[in-house]
Amino acid sequence: MAFNHLPAGAHDALSPFFIRPVTHSVPMADDQLPQSAGTRPAPRAVLGLLAGTADRAARVTHTEHLPPRVGRHADWPRGIREEVVEALRGSGMERPWEHQARVAGHALRGESVIVATGTASGKSLSYLTPVLSSLLDGSEAPNGRGATALYLAPTKALAADQRRAVGELAAPLGRAVRPAVYDGDTPVEEREWVRQYANYVLTNPDMLHRGILPAHPRWASFLRALRHVVIDEAHTYRGVFGSHVAQVLRRLRRVCARYGSDPVFLLASATSAEPALAAGRLTGLPVAQVTEDASPRGELVFALWEPPLTELHGEHGAPVRRTATAETADLLTDLVVRGVRTVAFVRSRRGAELISVIAQERLAAVDRSLPGRVAAYRGGYLPQERRALEAALHRGDLLGLSATNALELGVDIAGLDAVVIAGYPGTRASLWQQAGRAGRAGQGALAVLVARDDPLDTFLVHHPEALFRQPVESTVLDPDNPYVLAPHLCAAAAELPLTAADMELFGPAAPDLVPQLERRKLLRRRATAWHWTRRERAADLADIRGEGGTPVQVVEAATGRLLGTVDASSAHTAVHDGAVHLHQGRTYLVKRLDLEDSVALVEEADPPYSTTARDTTAVTVLDTTTEVPWGGSRLCFGSVEVTHQVVSFLRRKLITGEVLGESRLDLPPRTLRTRGVWWTVTEDQLDAARISPEQLPGALHAAEHASIGMLPLFATCDRWDIGGVSVPLHPDTLLPTVFVYDGHHGGAGFAERAFHTARRWLTATREAIASCECESGCPSCVQSPKCGNGNDPLDKNAAVRLLSVLLAGAPAE
Repeated sequence: MAFNHLPAGAHDALSPFFIRPVTHSVPMADDQLPQSAGTRPAPRAVLGLLAGTADRAARVTHTEHLPPRVGRHADWPRGIREEVVEALRGSGMERPWEHQARVAGHALRGESVIVATGTASGKSLSYLTPVLSSLLDGSEAPNGRGATALYLAPTKALAADQRRAVGELAAPLGRAVRPAVYDGDTPVEEREWVRQYANYVLTNPDMLHRGILPAHPRWASFLRALRHVVIDEAHTYRGVFGSHVAQVLRRLRRVCARYGSDPVFLLASATSAEPALAAGRLTGLPVAQVTEDASPRGELVFALWEPPLTELHGEHGAPVRRTATAETADLLTDLVVRGVRTVAFVRSRRGAELISVIAQERLAAVDRSLPGRVAAYRGGYLPQERRALEAALHRGDLLGLSATNALELGVDIAGLDAVVIAGYPGTRASLWQQAGRAGRAGQGALAVLVARDDPLDTFLVHHPEALFRQPVESTVLDPDNPYVLAPHLCAAAAELPLTAADMELFGPAAPDLVPQLERRKLLRRRATAWHWTRRERAADLADIRGEGGTPVQVVEAATGRLLGTVDASSAHTAVHDGAVHLHQGRTYLVKRLDLEDSVALVEEADPPYSTTARDTTAVTVLDTTTEVPWGGSRLCFGSVEVTHQVVSFLRRKLITGEVLGESRLDLPPRTLRTRGVWWTVTEDQLDAARISPEQLPGALHAAEHASIGMLPLFATCDRWDIGGVSVPLHPDTLLPTVFVYDGHHGGAGFAERAFHTARRWLTATREAIASCECESGCPSCVQSPKCGNGNDPLDKNAAVRLLSVLLAGAPAE
C-alpha cells in the first residue's frame, strides 16, 4: 500500500538578507491603548491587549522588536527631467532615498536593474521616475508616437492601483503621459484607444501572453517605441508560473526586436536572495541589483502565536489544536472593536471568507455598525466586486479585511495598524511582505503570525531563529522545463516564423524540442523557418499559471447567476459534489460538478461544517537523473509519473475542525509527469532503527508527511505545490521508499531544491517530529489534512528512529 500527501488540485525582509532583533519578550498587558505618532496606537500596547489574560499570554511563544530606521536621502541623477522632479516635489517628495536614485541611474544608462528592498520603501518611484522622464523625452519627438513603456503586474488589482498612483503623480505633466490599464476587465470599446494612444500601458503577463503578443501587428507603433518594461512584484514569478512568464518575456523581446526596439527591464521585488540572478533567469538578460534599503521605517513588533489545544480529539485520538482560522477571526474581531485598522492574511479563498463571516457575526453582538466595516477580499470575485472593495479600502470605510495574498502584492493600503497572518505563507519573503503592509505611513505596526496545526508552523513558532535569523529565499524557476517551453515555441512561431537564430533566446532545450514539435505536426519547416500549422490559437497551448485547463464557472442553480470561477486544477478538490463553497460571506453547497462543461452548480445553504477533499496516489519512476549514497540508503532525483484521484471528502465542524463524517466521490483519475526526490532504506538500516515490518508503513508514512510539511522552509514553495508517497516496497526501487514530488507538469524546481538541501531539510523534519509534545502523532507533526489514507498508519516514534539512521549516513552539504 502506498501512503500519500498531495498538492492542491494535484492540482521583506526589512534588511536585504538578515533580520537583526533587538528584544524578545512577551509584552505587558495594558488596560488602555497609549497613543503614538499622533493618534496611532503603540504596537506593543495593542499586543498587550490581545494577550491580556493568562490564557492568551501563553499563546505568544515569541515576540520580536524591530526598531525604527532613519532614512538616507540622495540627489536624483542627471538625466531625470526637471518637470518630473517638480511633480515629485509637488507630491511631497523633496529628495529621493539612496536606493531610488541608484535604480534611476542604472535605467538612465540603459542597464536593466532590479530593486529588492522592503515593503513601503518607495520601489514604485524607483522605476517610475526614469520611465516618466523617458515618456517626456519621447513626447518631444518631431515624428511618430514617441516613447512608450509597459508595466506588468501579477494581479489585476495591483495594475489598477498603480494606474491610480501614476495618474496622480503624472497629472502636472499633462498629456505627455497617458497611462491606461489593458486587461481582461478593459471594455472592448476602450481597447483600441489604448493600443493607439496610451504610452504607459499597465497589464499582466496573462494579457501579454494571450492578447498583446499574438496581436502584435496591431501594437506595432507601441512596440516600436518601447523603451522600458517594468516588472512589479518580481518575487512572485517563481515555480511553474515564473517559468512561463520567463518565456513570455523572451517572446516579447523577440517581437520588439522585429520592430527595432530593445527595451530596458526595470524590476521591483520584495527582499530575496540573489535577486539579480533570479531577474536574469526571468528576463534572459544581465540585470544589476539594488538591495540596500535607505527608506525610513517605523517600529515593528512581531509576535508568534500558537493556538491552544482543545478538549477535542481528531483522527486516531490525536489532540486537536484550535484552528488558525478561528484564532485569527477572534484577533481580527478584537482589533476592529478597538478601532485598530487590520488586514488578516489567509492562505485560501475559503479561509478568507470564513474569517470574515465569523468576525462579522461576533462584531454584530458588540455594535450593529461594525459588521459592515469588515469584508473578505480574494481572487475569483467579479471585477466590479474587486473594484468596490479596493475603493472602500482607500476611503477607509473598512476597518478589517480578511484577504488572500492578492493584497500582499502591492495594492497600496495606507494607514494600517496591524497585520494578522493566518498560517505561515510559505516563504520568509512573503511573510515579511505581508507583515510590511502595516505601518506603511511610517508609524509603528504590529504583526502576528498565527500558527496552523501542522509541522512547519509548529516548528517555526518554537524556533523563531528560523524566521528572524535566516536569509530570505532565492526565487526558484526553470524556464527550460520542456512542458513550459514547448507551447511557447509554438506561440512564438505563430507570432513570427521561428528560425535557428531564435534558439539561443529560448534556451538550451529549444533546439531539441523543435524537431519533436515538428514530428507532432504542431510546427512545419518551410525553407529556413518553422511555422505554426494549425487554425487554433497557439497561445492557448500554454496555461501560464499552471492551472491546467478552462476555469470552472461557479453558477447559482436557481438563478443562473455567475458567482465566480475556480481554477481547473483545483476543481476536483474545491467544488466537487457536496463541497461547501463560500462567496462574499454567503455559504453554498455544490449540487453538481460538470467537468465536461466546466460548471459547478451551487445553491445557497447554511451547513454547520466545512469540507476537505481526499486523494489517493501512485508514483512510477521514469528516469533517475542523479543519485548519491547516504550510507546504505540512496537519495535520488529524477522524473516520475504520478496518478492521483479524489476519492472522498471529509465534513469538519466549523471553528473546531472536528471530523463529522466522510463521503465517497466518483471522479476520474488524473496523471502528472513531473520531477521528484526520493530516498530508500535497507533492511540493515531498519534493524539498526529497531523498526519491525509491522512498524515500517507507519514510520515511512509519518516521515513523508512531516518532510512535505517542512520543505517550504528550504524551497520557495507552498505545501500545496508538492505531494508525496511512501511505499514499504516500491516496485521500481525494490526497497522501502519515500517520494516527494512537484505538483506541476514537468516540475517546478522544488524537488530539485529538496535534493540539494536534503541533509538540512530532513534534519529539520526529524526535529519537528521529535520535539512535538504529543504522544503518538498529531497534525502538528505527522498528520496531514490531505492524506488519502486517513492518516493511517502513522508511527511517530519509529519515524524519528528511521530519520536518525538515514541522516547518520548523509554526506555533508
